[in-house]
Amino acid sequence: MEKTLEGTAHNTARVPSTSYLKGLGWGTIGGVAGTLAMDLTLMAVLAVFGSPVLTCFSIVGNTVARFFSMQNVGMAGAILLGVATHYTVGPVIGAIFGLLVARIKALRVLTRKKSFLLGILYVEILSQPMLATTPILLKMSAVTTLQWYGGSFIMHLIAGAILGAVVGRGLRLAVNLFGHRLDN
Repeated sequence: MEKTLEGTAHNTARVPSTSYLKGLGWGTIGGVAGTLAMDLTLMAVLAVFGSPVLTCFSIVGNTVARFFSMQNVGMAGAILLGVATHYTVGPVIGAIFGLLVARIKALRVLTRKKSFLLGILYVEILSQPMLATTPILLKMSAVTTLQWYGGSFIMHLIAGAILGAVVGRGLRLAVNLFGHRLDN
């Protein structure tokens, strides 16, 4: 505490920034929205082509189950495991993105187009290690692996665009509503 000339005490300790919370909040919302849009789009496309609509969840669940079986941990229910994995990873990746955008000045973009591109780039790069495990663990053929990567690229493009749009718009909205910069 420090006393001023008027004799009133002021706290001189650093007050934590609210930008962490704004970034985490908008990132989580963007992660959920992006994951939901990606899944609904994929389910619609699979339905149009006459394939089972829960195929992606089944593949993701089988990959996670295979990974845990290598650790001698049994998993059952591939579709539910896939849904749980998707809706855990999506919001977490979104929250990290929101936090990074809120805290790193170079990542703060002021246009919708740049927000889309930043979100797409982030999701596409970050998803690659996770996507690479599926063909390896499930021992996919070359043709199936190409289909997996092609479909995953398009779906993660959708998720990344929505994540970037939500976080970009949300953080710009937060700045406009509260009238202060993110680095306060």
